[in-house]
Amino acid sequence: MTERYDRLPRTRIWNMIFFERMALAADLARIAPEAWETPSLCEGLTVREVLAHLTAGASLNLRQWMRGVIECRFDFDAQVHLQLRRHLGATWEETLEGFDRVDGSTTKPIPLKALLGETVVHGEDIRRPLGIRHDYAVATVTALAEYYRRSNFVVVAGKRAKGLRLEASDGPFTAGAGPLVKGRTIALIMAMTGRGAYCDELEGDGVPILRERCESM
Repeated sequence: MTERYDRLPRTRIWNMIFFERMALAADLARIAPEAWETPSLCEGLTVREVLAHLTAGASLNLRQWMRGVIECRFDFDAQVHLQLRRHLGATWEETLEGFDRVDGSTTKPIPLKALLGETVVHGEDIRRPLGIRHDYAVATVTALAEYYRRSNFVVVAGKRAKGLRLEASDGPFTAGAGPLVKGRTIALIMAMTGRGAYCDELEGDGVPILRERCESM
């Protein structure tokens, strides 16, 4: 029987999140102190700041998140910066320790699949500039690709994928109809979420369309 990656049990998705948090923390425990100030793929944020953002996402429930939104007068970018500053710590060691403390947290301000997406996508935002390659479980990235191809919540993804045929070269994920975009599942995910650098890893006549959408959406 073919597994339905769009209908995984909540406990399994939580386990995926826990695993990815621990894997990211293990990778970052080995980097040089100066590497923490490397610019991430999130414009304007260092890898250390993106990690603090992930810590904030594992520390706030919806009510707390909304309180911050109101405090920032519904400026969502200001809210992101407010919360990451609260979880940044004085040193990179404190930033990493804060993230370690929430690796098993089930607190969340957003839906579960969106939280998995934040964990994986921001993990790549951190790893790629540092030259760290992480091998993802097929089930994790397939479930996430299935989610993003339909969703524009938190990040525009479904609109970028619309009218394209997406095909994974390393797993079972296929979706849509139209010009082909083919490559690793994680590269498809990152391109759907606006990381144009990952289009360099993709092939097919739909790649220029997706690249343009990464730049314009």
